[in-house]
Amino acid sequence: MFGPDTALLLIDVQVGVDVLDHWGGPTGRRNNPGAEQVMLDLLAAWRTAGRQVAWTRHDSREEASPLKFSLPTGDQKPGFEIREGEIVVDKDVNSGFIGTSLEVDLRRRGINRLVIVGFFTNFCVETTTRMAGNLGFDTYLVHDGCATTNRVGLDGTDHDAQLVHDMTIANLHGEFCTAITGNNAQGLLTSNADEIERVQGNE
Repeated sequence: MFGPDTALLLIDVQVGVDVLDHWGGPTGRRNNPGAEQVMLDLLAAWRTAGRQVAWTRHDSREEASPLKFSLPTGDQKPGFEIREGEIVVDKDVNSGFIGTSLEVDLRRRGINRLVIVGFFTNFCVETTTRMAGNLGFDTYLVHDGCATTNRVGLDGTDHDAQLVHDMTIANLHGEFCTAITGNNAQGLLTSNADEIERVQGNE
């Protein structure tokens, strides 16, 4: 069961993630159109339960990036407004832990377990999840609460967004985190789930 030591961490839920031609090129497209609803449901459940919510917001160093606070695309997506008392850190690299106070903010609030959602599965979500596991947090990645875009490889191959997402989850699950569904995460707010096996490794 997810107790008071468990925080929901939402990564880069900003308007600019929908500028698909920037992230995936001329054929830019994303997977999991239902990711935002999973995130919103978890956010509401976490707030109702009085559990800690944390956010990262990305302010890119890259000139062409739509994830800049100086642009409208740097804003939070509608419905994902941050409330008083919630942890929020601003970053300019992939990991939410690099150059920010995120780890200290979480530790000071007694947080030992993280439930992670957001964008993009293979970029900032992956990097933050890897570091969370390395830093000793009991880490859970909600795979249906994340999404990404297609990626064009060095040889010009256009790798589909769902494939990129699935391979990222496969790389993380069992080593850096335990991957679960949004429904799993909501259920764990109120009761144990004996059917879920914790498989985080590297410990």
